[in-house]
Formats: sequence, structure tokens, C-alpha cells
Amino acid sequence: MKTLPLIITAKLDTASSDYFDRLRIKHFPPERNFLAAHVTLFHHLPGENLDEIAAHLESFAVRPAFSIAFDSWRFLGRGVAMNITSVELVNLRTKLAAHWHHHLTPQDRQKFQPHITIQNKTDPQIARQLFQEISRTHQPFDGVVIGLNLWTYLGGPWRLEKSFLFAKR
Repeated sequence: MKTLPLIITAKLDTASSDYFDRLRIKHFPPERNFLAAHVTLFHHLPGENLDEIAAHLESFAVRPAFSIAFDSWRFLGRGVAMNITSVELVNLRTKLAAHWHHHLTPQDRQKFQPHITIQNKTDPQIARQLFQEISRTHQPFDGVVIGLNLWTYLGGPWRLEKSFLFAKR
């Protein structure tokens, strides 16, 4: 029996999550918007390894929360995303990827470029207009990664399996 794939995301502080959720609700096509704003670390890990993956994520929860920078917007062609700069986030993802290298899909083997998508699968002209507008007024700011979330992919929506909160800074 085939199990549903697992997804891992970075869990952001409430202020950052709320900010990007509002933008996603405003700009993401409503018929495709099943999720809150998120930073995907892995798109497809094997669901049959849920317990093993959860145990490995639990071992990372002892680390402290860390800052990330929301520095610029990225035009996706048919959408817009916020670029994220964080050496700590990249290093954390690299360590996780090394542990699960034999499970990684081609998408998860690509270079990790952390971002939050607030618009996708829309008309390219609408996306370009939003990108130009939002880029013009953007002031870089920082957020905090406070943990990791483990999800099951349900063919559109996701089901949260568990959150792994980092130690407070």
C-alpha cells in the first residue's frame, strides 16, 4: 500500500506568519489556496518513514530559534515570492538533506532557495504587476524560525502531523 508523501516546512514566528498569510490570502488564487504561507524545506519524503523522520526532527528541536531576513521579492513568471536569506536555515536544511539523501526526489535535490510564495499560477501580467508594486514599497525586515513542521500531503491540502519547536533564544 502506497502512503501519502511528507512535507517539512520551517515554522515562523507569529508576526511573520500573519504578515505573509495576509498577503497570500489577498493575492493567491482562492481556488488554489489550500494552505497558509510557508517555507518548504522538503516537498516529498516517504510517508512510510513518518516515525523515523519525526524522531530525526525531534533531535533538531534542542537547537535555538534563529533569525532570517526577508530581503527582496522574486518574480516567478506566474507568481511572486519573498526571498529569504539565512545561513542557518540553509545549513539546517543541508544537514537534514544529508541524512535523507536516499529519499530525496529530484525537486528536493535541487539547490535550496528559501522563499515564501504569496502568489502562484496566475496570469503572468497580474504577477508582474504585483511584483513591481510590492518591490517598490518593500523594506527588508527580519523574522525568526521557531521550529519545524511535519505535514502529510493530501493531494492539495496538507495535514499537520507534528510541530517541533526550537529552544527559545
